[in-house]
Amino acid sequence: QVQLVESGGGLVQPGGSLRLSCAASRITGSIAIMGWYRQAPGKQRDLVASITPDGGTNYADSVKGRFTISRDNAKSTVYLQMNNLKPEDTAVYYCKTTGIRSNAWGQGTQVTVSS
Repeated sequence: QVQLVESGGGLVQPGGSLRLSCAASRITGSIAIMGWYRQAPGKQRDLVASITPDGGTNYADSVKGRFTISRDNAKSTVYLQMNNLKPEDTAVYYCKTTGIRSNAWGQGTQVTVSS
C-alpha cells in the first residue's frame, strides 16, 4: 500500500507564498498521475493541479498563474508552489497518486490564508 506524507502547510498572509511537498513510499507498482486537491469547510474536494510522469500539467482555473505543480520522479515526490495566496485558498490540501498499485490519498495539510 502506497503511503503519502505531506508537508509545508501553515498560516500565511494574503499575497504570501507556501510550498507543499508530498513524498510517496512503499511503492510496489508505478505512479502515473500525481495531484493536489483541496477541501474547504462545507465544500467538496476539488482538483487543484495534476502532473503526468513526463511533466504534463493541468490546473484549476482559480489557481492558474499563481500555483505551480512539479514532481521529482527519482524521489517519488510532488510539489505545489503557491504564490499570491488569497483567503479563498484556505483549505485542507490533499496529495493523490494514481497508477499501478499506487492509488492513494495523503492525510492532508492545512493551508490558512489570513491577515
